[in-house]
Amino acid sequence: MSGSALWRVSVDAGDVESAEAAAAALDGLCGAISAFEQPDGAWRVEGLAVTPPEHGAIVARLALAWNGRGEAPSVAVERLPARDWLGENQASFVPFRVGRFFVHGGNFAGRAPAGTVPLLIDAATAFGTGEHGSTKGCLLALSRLARPRCVLDMGTGTGILAIAAAKRFRRHILAADIETEAVRVAGVNAMRNGVATRVRPVRAGNYRRRPIARRTPFDLVLANILARPLALLARDLGRALAARGIAVLAGLLPRQEALVLTAHRAAGLHLAARIDVGGWRTLILARGHRVPANFPTLQN
Repeated sequence: MSGSALWRVSVDAGDVESAEAAAAALDGLCGAISAFEQPDGAWRVEGLAVTPPEHGAIVARLALAWNGRGEAPSVAVERLPARDWLGENQASFVPFRVGRFFVHGGNFAGRAPAGTVPLLIDAATAFGTGEHGSTKGCLLALSRLARPRCVLDMGTGTGILAIAAAKRFRRHILAADIETEAVRVAGVNAMRNGVATRVRPVRAGNYRRRPIARRTPFDLVLANILARPLALLARDLGRALAARGIAVLAGLLPRQEALVLTAHRAAGLHLAARIDVGGWRTLILARGHRVPANFPTLQN
């Protein structure tokens, strides 16, 4: 990516539900996708692509997503200047500690603080350097969870959560993503972190896909995506989770908790704890009517 151009796709959405719909529409057409709440309460969804995105395909997807909801928002496609975007982001990345983990980029020349698990994650064409509140919430949860046997990271992005789980628990982790580029990036990052033999990136967008289905049940599922996809996947997650399994769900705002919880309670899961970081909420759900004895209570 050094010295190469990127294309930025921008969609303005009126509220968080519309932002989720726009992000889902861009999924598969762009690499890293981000959503930002504006001061007036509206949202902007942006996606980055390394090749020119097909404007017509984006418009068609937005029209389908807005079917029955009124007029779809307009989309802007902008070619960014030829600069080393990733290099600049990597150079400006400030290492930070969250829970048991110390997240740093490749430009960090120091030593990780004693007692921490170092995670080497550079800016990439997939989502997840650990700075976002939803990712930090997941890392905090991973810092306190007991050691599971079988782990799935659904929507792995850069692979940061799969790598964190592989390092902390010393288990084999299945890292799934619907994006081919994310699968590639997660594999590269696993190798750079010395856990390539423990992290298996696969392309899969739901729990019924063969690479995931044949590994069920999972003792721990990590899913840092968005509220609406989480709710839609709740029933399948319930089937994929072990009898005393735990799910860590993130990518939602506090006002979206009811939507996500209702869907998962119907799937036989209950709320064990919640974590708030930077305005984003992480939910820790457990199977059955009681929290497993080896699962500590997490504080907000």
